[in-house]
Amino acid sequence: MTASPPAAPAPDDVPPAEPREPHRTAEPHHADGGEHGNDHGDEPVERTQEARAAQRELVAHTPGFILGEAASFGGSLVGGAQHGVSGGVARDVFMGGKTEIHHHGPAASAAYTSGEIPGQQLDALAAVFVETPVFTAALARLREERVLVLAGPHSSGRYAAARMLLRRLGVPAVHALSSETGPAALGAQLTAPGGHVLRDLPLSRNRPLRDTHLNVARDQLKKVDGYLVVTVENTPFLLGVTPSRWEAPEAAAVLRAHLTGHRDIDGLLALSPVRDFLSRGAHRPVEAAKFAAEVAGYDGSEEAAARLADFGQAAVEQQCQEWLSDPETTLRDKAFLISLAVFDQAPYVLAAELADQLFVHFQRLQHPEQPPEIPVFGLAAETRLERARAVGEVRDEATEWGSVPQFTAYFRKETTPRVLLTEVWTGHPSARPALVAWLKELARDGRPVVRTRAAAATALLATADLPSAVALLIDGWAVSKAFGPRVTAANTLTLAQLLDAPVVLRLLTQWCTDSHWARRWTAIRAFGLLTPLRPDLAGPALSALAARARAGGSSQAEADNLIDSTALLLSVGVRRGEMLSELVRLLQHDTASVHALALAAFVRACDNDEEDALVEWYATTGMYEADSARDLATLWRTALGDRTHTRGALFALHTWVYVAERRADAAYALEFLLPALVVTADDHKRLSHELLNLRAPDGGPRPPIADRLLGVLIPSTTDPDPDPSRS
Repeated sequence: MTASPPAAPAPDDVPPAEPREPHRTAEPHHADGGEHGNDHGDEPVERTQEARAAQRELVAHTPGFILGEAASFGGSLVGGAQHGVSGGVARDVFMGGKTEIHHHGPAASAAYTSGEIPGQQLDALAAVFVETPVFTAALARLREERVLVLAGPHSSGRYAAARMLLRRLGVPAVHALSSETGPAALGAQLTAPGGHVLRDLPLSRNRPLRDTHLNVARDQLKKVDGYLVVTVENTPFLLGVTPSRWEAPEAAAVLRAHLTGHRDIDGLLALSPVRDFLSRGAHRPVEAAKFAAEVAGYDGSEEAAARLADFGQAAVEQQCQEWLSDPETTLRDKAFLISLAVFDQAPYVLAAELADQLFVHFQRLQHPEQPPEIPVFGLAAETRLERARAVGEVRDEATEWGSVPQFTAYFRKETTPRVLLTEVWTGHPSARPALVAWLKELARDGRPVVRTRAAAATALLATADLPSAVALLIDGWAVSKAFGPRVTAANTLTLAQLLDAPVVLRLLTQWCTDSHWARRWTAIRAFGLLTPLRPDLAGPALSALAARARAGGSSQAEADNLIDSTALLLSVGVRRGEMLSELVRLLQHDTASVHALALAAFVRACDNDEEDALVEWYATTGMYEADSARDLATLWRTALGDRTHTRGALFALHTWVYVAERRADAAYALEFLLPALVVTADDHKRLSHELLNLRAPDGGPRPPIADRLLGVLIPSTTDPDPDPSRS
């Protein structure tokens, strides 16, 4: 047995080892109403919710019609597809510059997999697929060039077209490549004959698709007699690549294709509801396909005709107007409709319970002289849902203790919640006092889903009338001394921006330097929540956060909030390289306070071992990008050498080592990174000391990976007699 080397003496600039504690106690916040703070009041000392936990809570409980597909996040979010908005989008690999990276172990590409698409799926798609002149031109180009980039707008059917292009070529099989395959890794994945499709390749300024990537892929495809179609959204990050522009087929053609085999297609297409549907502008192929299923079930009855007429946005708008204006609909029924709009796709009991609270507010508003009364018993759930044109089913609901079955209710038409809430807010202003009072109650509720839905509903109202929503709800929450309402305000503004409410970004930027500490806190937190969901706003967010740090005078709580939100910018997969570069720029050219913010945020982002954390991104993507690898090493060296951040940086390095113990790619990445962190003899002494004295997270013996990493440290010969006081 080989004896472990003796422990190295601790370098002078490293504080003595001490038990490690998290930077913040993360505990659920209880939204207490609180009163408005005043502009000159001191910020209260409070224990607040850690930002990543707040982010997970927001995404988990926000209704799907706001987040849509962008809710599939990895790492600090949920789902692993990061959509999101980062996660899977972050993992494409671009080899830049002249950096050479040598792996001694399994090839990095082994992490990527592909699978054959079942022939039955392709046959079913072919039966309803519409070939257009655009498709014919793309097919001819694919047959000649073997590689085709198909670019088009979101939900235009380009992935279906990609699969059909390969099928029309008559290839023996169609393989779907992993979404984690990046531009530089394309050639390595094309080892099987037949067709290959890479769906929605994420690209950015740091990860463009170049003609050289396609040339490598084409050479490999010639060897195996294969073909490749890559689908992308319309993007400027195609360098030397001329894509085939995809356009969705007309809705009428999609409808006709899905009705193939019906005895009277022309008669169905001539129906008044069908003509109305086709006349209401462009429809996505998936919408036309859903409508085709309704049309195919038409049997001539009044009920079937009503279902067709009820399909579409116009019918939803008309129905919502009738519900709210009908004098025969009771106040309690209207309260239930509004509550169900807020709690669509949530447990029915929430919609029913909180509807009665809204009913009380309506009663007090309409009949102030009478005490409000709520019947203890009433209609069965199925009857109430049927009247609301909603349905319910038992689904597993995620809780902090695990999944539990819940009877979940939702409107048949997914656009109903948004239309109904907008109609209440703008079409019935007399109801605003009751609605505002109710939403304030929801924001004080102890259940995260209730608080988050209050924020989502208010965000919808803000898209319809932002000044009123800010004056009546958002600003009151934002200036509260209590933590809970401020988080509700931050959630509301985050979701309002996702809904493209006007001037929200400008409001957040101004609030970052507002004279009221609570508005500043709210805006800072909102930027941290927003950027993982809207990666394109990472740059403006960092500018606003840096401006606040530059102004100085932050309390400890505000400074910690600034660090948290800035650290979350590094969870944006498609922007991580850019954010690292921006942090390095701030280190080099900005004030001491911004310098401190950049380092503290970087250290906090590194001290995270959740899925798709920075260490995982570096191991799968960052180390392969010359600029990103250089910037990350610069930030690590600076943080380790800065007395204020040395201990935190070493703790974060422990986290990376623990991850490397579990993941081979992270171990290889650390072997690549550590030599770049050793510039002086002090650097070598510091890192050697930490690795020699490292213990397992549970206090056990030093992990074996520590000895392996010790072997890659290279003592500096450029600084034989360093000044111990120098960082």
